[in-house]
Amino acid sequence: MSSNGSRRREITVADVAKAAQVSKAQAARALGNYGAVSEDVRSRVLAAAEELSYRPNELARSMNTGKSNTIGVVVGDIENPHFGLATRGITDTAKKSGYNVILINTDEELTAETEAVQVLLDKRVDGLIVAPASSVETKHLQDVHESGRPLVLLDRKAEGLDVETIAVSMTGISYESTRYLLQAGHRRIAFVSTLKTGSPYRSGMVLDSSQISERLEGMERAFSEIGLTLPEDHVRLNAGDADSIRNITRGLLLMPEPVTAIVASDGLIALSVVEAIQELGLSIPEDVSFLMYDDFSWTRLTSPPLTVVSQPVYEMGVAAAGALIRQIEGRKPVANGPGFSARLIRRGSVAMPRIARV
Repeated sequence: MSSNGSRRREITVADVAKAAQVSKAQAARALGNYGAVSEDVRSRVLAAAEELSYRPNELARSMNTGKSNTIGVVVGDIENPHFGLATRGITDTAKKSGYNVILINTDEELTAETEAVQVLLDKRVDGLIVAPASSVETKHLQDVHESGRPLVLLDRKAEGLDVETIAVSMTGISYESTRYLLQAGHRRIAFVSTLKTGSPYRSGMVLDSSQISERLEGMERAFSEIGLTLPEDHVRLNAGDADSIRNITRGLLLMPEPVTAIVASDGLIALSVVEAIQELGLSIPEDVSFLMYDDFSWTRLTSPPLTVVSQPVYEMGVAAAGALIRQIEGRKPVANGPGFSARLIRRGSVAMPRIARV
């Protein structure tokens, strides 16, 4: 028998209507939960639908009701545990409220993000949660906002876009963590990030990521407080894949005056930085101190356990979904959203630099 012959025919609204002995219009209203229909008709239609294992055509239903019960989520790197955890918070919250989630990964590319947003709009999602690839180039998001489609930003801010944003302000915690390293005696402190730029970092340059801008602002403030300047050549952006991160780390540790502390901007970078340190036969914190953004279970299992900047990532995902659903359901949005803060967790990966111990 051919595969076409063995495939079960899709059950339609017309089939349900026939089984329930009602009109197709009555069946559609009962199944879509809209319009006027008697309780007797509704009961017969729902019973027939269950008997036939009817599954609604979501696109058709959304066209009839104007609601798809689906939200779109756009993030830059789902491989990054930071976004994985935030997405879990979103999906858990959406499920409790009866919403499905469509997730699109953009590899932090603005063009891919613009296309992803359009794909989700074409699928008639009820609203969007976006972690912007750029905090500067946001016209596509401005268009969504002006269209009236509910929109919430996650993790990063967007210039000139007055929408609910669920993010942690990084300037203060970056200042605190940098001051902690400075007080331990470090002066040659490196910062490593995957943020893409067209040129090496220069103080004051416009960066696409509000998160990275705030972290560098906090570092510069801590250095300035003691009369020093954050060395620009110690800020390494464009750290793409694992090989690139390891090469950057080796370069920082093999220069004539090697850095004595490294700050990794996320968990994926941290893994490659630690790997490069070990490949060079160096130890944390005896040879180089290490601090990273985000706290995961493995950071407590290393030897020594790693000092981290912990963010309430899951809770941010929950809040983003809650804010979006509130907008979708017509409840008034909160101007600034709930406040979230990060905290420095001091473990065993920061010590006085070796040169200061001699």
